[in-house]
Amino acid sequence: MSLLGIVLFLPLAAGLNFTYHHTNEVEGFLKMMRRNYPSITHLYSIGKSVRGRDLWVLAVGRFPTQHKIGIPEFKYVANMHGDETIGREMLLHLIDLLVTHDQQDPNITRLIDNTRIHIMPSMNPDGFEAVKGFACEPEVGRNNANKVDLNRNFPDAFSKNNITIQPETQAIMNWIKNEIFVLSANLHGGSVVASYPFDNGNAATIVDDYISKTIDDDIFVHLAKTYSKNHATMHNGTPCENGNYFQDGITNGNEWYNLKGGMQDFNYIWGQCFEITLELSCCKYPPENELSAFWMDNKVALVEYIKQVHLGIKGRVINMRGEPLPGVIVETTDRRHICPYRTRQNGEYYLLLLPGEYTLNVTVPERITQLYTITIPNGVENFSAMKYDIVVSATPVRTTLPSCPTEPLYSRDYLPSVSTILKPTVHSLLLINILCACLKNSC
Repeated sequence: MSLLGIVLFLPLAAGLNFTYHHTNEVEGFLKMMRRNYPSITHLYSIGKSVRGRDLWVLAVGRFPTQHKIGIPEFKYVANMHGDETIGREMLLHLIDLLVTHDQQDPNITRLIDNTRIHIMPSMNPDGFEAVKGFACEPEVGRNNANKVDLNRNFPDAFSKNNITIQPETQAIMNWIKNEIFVLSANLHGGSVVASYPFDNGNAATIVDDYISKTIDDDIFVHLAKTYSKNHATMHNGTPCENGNYFQDGITNGNEWYNLKGGMQDFNYIWGQCFEITLELSCCKYPPENELSAFWMDNKVALVEYIKQVHLGIKGRVINMRGEPLPGVIVETTDRRHICPYRTRQNGEYYLLLLPGEYTLNVTVPERITQLYTITIPNGVENFSAMKYDIVVSATPVRTTLPSCPTEPLYSRDYLPSVSTILKPTVHSLLLINILCACLKNSC
């Protein structure tokens, strides 16, 4: 067992109680963490629920109050369905673990040194407060106060889902727009499995056995297996009585069941953030005396998953004068995303990639496309993705950049060829930008 594993299995001298914490208690705990650990925590709300409850987030990192160039942003979100309660408590205990082991455990310390970790214990506090008593299938509480399933409430790239965006959903969408999230997971209950995109798809993405593959399927399988294999039982694949069998404890979302308007697809397509869904309990709202066992099952996996934010490559795109260039497409030649992955305001880019050799394609407005062949090591081991800054030539070339999709992609291919990227067809120019309409921000 690694040093991390040994330390994580040691009991805390005086930790958080293994009880369910209601909204006021969660808020009190988060404020106490901010007060007791001011140098590594930052507490903020991204918005309010239908009933006016704050959607609290605690950021943990060496620079918790703001983004620092080269430090990737990670997030966990739980309790999206208010009656699925285990993730909510697991994230409170994760916060407790991180802040109390900083400067005590070298792995936790390095993680905090090199990552900004955002933790939202409850996306749906109204739903949680509506549940009355423990139950494996609560009669109320899944939806928000407007009786809307929040995991069917995001814009969908493949289907018209005719949704009215809820306050909780809009808050998440704005959050994704305003931060540079690289990796994420949302925590659910009702099974024990790690599910990965796509949850929906079309003829171009859905292959045998209803698997709807992204172009980053190898990375998503790795991410899901990382959590599953570090979980006490998930990797066994047979979590629940009379439930599904999941090979290695993972599943493609659409293969399990089709879902329109899901949060993980939205993160990946429009947020440039890889997200998977973690189902942590067969029973959605199990009794309190089982919480300590759930924590023992999940705590190593929760930490190991965060470390995967350091896969791949990161850097900045700058001009010959050293000025950052936002809006530059940076992708590998074999991974053209539905919404092209672009540099942010400070010229930063992050690409999650498994170790190997890749050709990096860098396309700047009114500049020539530049290709770079790179060999990427395993950055997880060093808590840092490979750093690769790019200086763009000043030679102007008339180049039209592709935009994000405009309408549901229904039967369209979502993986354009290199020639389509560089010389858009009439078809690609007709695509509008759902993200722009939803987030009121140009891609």
